[in-house]
Amino acid sequence: MTDHAAQGQATAEDEVVGICQDLIRIDTSNFGDGSGPGERAAAEYTAGLLAEVGLEPELFESAPGRASVVVRLEGTDPSAGALVVHGHLDVVPAQKEDWSVDPFAAELKDGLIWGRGAVDMKDMDAMILSVVREMQRTGTRPRRDLVIAMFADEEAGGAYGASWAVDNRPELFDGATEAISEVGGFSAQIGGKRAYLLQTAEKGLGWLSLKAQGRAGHGSQVNDDNAVTRLARAVSRIGDYTWPIELTDTTRRFLDGVTELTGVEFDPENPEILLKELGTVARFVGATLQNTSNPTVLKAGYKDNVIPGTAEARVDTRTLPGQDELVLAKLKELAGDGVDFSYIHHDVSLETPFEGPLVDAMVGALAAEDPDAVVLPYTLSGGTDNKSLSRLGITGYGFAPLRLPAELDFPAMFHGVDERVPADSLQFGARVLRRLLTTY
Repeated sequence: MTDHAAQGQATAEDEVVGICQDLIRIDTSNFGDGSGPGERAAAEYTAGLLAEVGLEPELFESAPGRASVVVRLEGTDPSAGALVVHGHLDVVPAQKEDWSVDPFAAELKDGLIWGRGAVDMKDMDAMILSVVREMQRTGTRPRRDLVIAMFADEEAGGAYGASWAVDNRPELFDGATEAISEVGGFSAQIGGKRAYLLQTAEKGLGWLSLKAQGRAGHGSQVNDDNAVTRLARAVSRIGDYTWPIELTDTTRRFLDGVTELTGVEFDPENPEILLKELGTVARFVGATLQNTSNPTVLKAGYKDNVIPGTAEARVDTRTLPGQDELVLAKLKELAGDGVDFSYIHHDVSLETPFEGPLVDAMVGALAAEDPDAVVLPYTLSGGTDNKSLSRLGITGYGFAPLRLPAELDFPAMFHGVDERVPADSLQFGARVLRRLLTTY
């Protein structure tokens, strides 16, 4: 790994690329079933970087190998609420044979860092660590307490990471009122102008199990109570259903901003007219115009000539703020009789106004580094560890600032093959984050 201590008074821009590469080279693949390597090695590396500059991080495990790291930087204003700045150390798995490079080699090629986690989210982890290290070396104290957290298990819902920490170590976040983390603050080309998308809302998440019961029997017999048939019909109806367009406050404000930039009005009867103006980020935004419910897994039977008595499907639902119960009721209606529903994992939606001191500070930090750009709020179709922190009354935003080249299909990098991020984007992000953390 890089010898950061040898760099003396290195700035965040000097260190951020190397730290990101070091983190990528530590395989923290999260398969969701406990079979991966865990986050312990990455947590030890992270804690070492923090201890090296005089901090006293706490490394703790929720289960063997499932490690998180938290440290608090004391601010100059005890009356100000603490800000949680958090990332996650785990990554989704990568199939090496599908990639053009080794996904865990962190190659620097054509000015980009290639590897699993380069975008989700060891890039932001590196920005946080490099800025905090510079602050410590220079004796720069923030105005408010900063709670720096690197969590395990975000890619599987956070049960061994942020959720565990909130339930078992809530004192780590005492006094915290706000948080920033991933999937926001990145740039996109809209109407020929660079716009930064600041995440102020997240859809709710529900991974559902649907089970149908029937009469088991020999495959040669007539069977009018077939669990597979009943479940297949239910899944087909759910998969074919088109949810109506419904705009949240965040999405409406985002679309109004796009209209100002492009002159194109949003038409709910034909949303593609405006979405095509968004280029690659259309796939992010398009999924936030409505609830979604996608069948993902089917399980039934164990032998070709045996009709099983049970069949199961999994459905991934993402719900607009306040619509969890409505969505579940509609899915049950679509499924029909004889199908039982249960949650495998369920988490809240989030939405906060695009206003207030922290929003102003984030917008100002971006404007200072890129004064000609605009900043728009948007809704994330997925989820982050801000969901867990919200149980402590902490308001979360997505703010991992990156100034990106227009030709980079950034949304495709999330969980994608050949994930990569420009090195100079990380240096830009480190400057923006340093400005935010040292002034807010």
